[in-house]
Amino acid sequence: MGTTNRLFRAALLGALAVGLLVPGAARAADTIHIKFSTWHPPASREVKTVWKPMLEELKKRSNGRITYTLYAGGALGKGPEHYDIVKNGLSDMGYFTASWTPGRFPKTDVLSLASTVDSKAKAADIGREMYEKELKDEFPGVKVLELNGCIQAFLWTRKPVKTMEDLKGLKIRTPGGHQTNYIKALGAEPVFMPLGDVYLALETGTIDGLVTCPPLVLAFKLYEVAKYGVQATFGCVAEGVIMNQKSWDRTPDDLKKIIEEVVGNPYAATGGLDHAVYTDMIKEIKAQGVTLYELPPEEQARWARRFQEQTKKWVAKLEAEGKDAKEAVLMYNQIAEKRGVQCTAFPQEWHGK
Repeated sequence: MGTTNRLFRAALLGALAVGLLVPGAARAADTIHIKFSTWHPPASREVKTVWKPMLEELKKRSNGRITYTLYAGGALGKGPEHYDIVKNGLSDMGYFTASWTPGRFPKTDVLSLASTVDSKAKAADIGREMYEKELKDEFPGVKVLELNGCIQAFLWTRKPVKTMEDLKGLKIRTPGGHQTNYIKALGAEPVFMPLGDVYLALETGTIDGLVTCPPLVLAFKLYEVAKYGVQATFGCVAEGVIMNQKSWDRTPDDLKKIIEEVVGNPYAATGGLDHAVYTDMIKEIKAQGVTLYELPPEEQARWARRFQEQTKKWVAKLEAEGKDAKEAVLMYNQIAEKRGVQCTAFPQEWHGK
C-alpha cells in the first residue's frame, strides 16, 4: 500500500473513531439536553402556551437533537433565585425576573416603566432592542436569549379603589422595580412577597391588594381573593430567558442558531400571550366575578404625573452613581413608541429631547 493510501486509511479510521462519519444518525456530541427552569406554575398559561411549545419547537426544528426536561413551579428554587439557578448551572436555561432582585440590574428597570404593553411578543421586541443598545453590561456570566418588560400590570384589591385617596394606607404587594415607588407615590404601602404567598395574604387581610399582570391573576387564582381591579397602567417587571454560559458554549453552532431563532422571542414563536390572548384573559377575569374599573381621564392624568415624578427621581439616583439612566429612558420611549406603546411614566417635558 502506498504512502498516500495509508494516510487516507488512517484518516478515515480516525474519523470513524471519533464519530465524524456516522451515516444516518446524529452523534452524541451533536445533541444537547436542556434543563429548563421557571417559577411559573405548571398549569399556568406561560407553561402551557409558551414554555412547553417553545421547548417542543426546539426539539422539532433540531430533528430531535435538542431534548429537554421542564422544571416548573419553582421546582429548583424560588422566583428571585432563578437568575443564579441558571448562572450556577443548576439548570441550563431558564426564565428569571430581574425586578425581583432590586439593585442587581439597575438600568434594566427601564423595562418596567409604566407602559401600555398588551403583548409579550411586543415586549420581547422592545427588550431585545434595549438589550443590544443599552443593557448588555448588566448580565455578565450568562447568555441572554430574550429580555422583556412583561405585559402591563394593573392594581387588584379586596375593596373598590377609584381614586388616589382610596389607596391611602393600603398595603399593596409590589412585584419590585418601579412599581414599588409607584405604590408609595399613590399613598399606599408597598409590600414585597413571592407570588405564591399572595393568595393567603389577601385572604387573611395581611395585604389589601397587589400589582401584577393579568396572566398571573389567573395562574395563581387571585381572582378568588381580589375581587376588584383598576385598569391603570403600572407597567410590570423586567424579565427574560437566559442560558448558562457553559451550556451555551458547548452547544453546536447550528443548534445555537435554532435556539436564538426560537427563544429570541418565544412568544412570537409560539403565539402565546399575544394581543388576542390578553383580551381573552381580561374577559376570563371578569367572568370570575372581578369588577374592573377604568380610571376617568382626569384621574389617569393624576396617577401618570406621580409616575413621571418617580422616573425623574430614579434617573437622578442612577446618574449620581455614574449610570446614563436618562439616555436609557429616552431610548426606551423612542423604541416603545415605534411599536405603538405609550410610556405613561415618560416625563412630558422630555418629549422632543
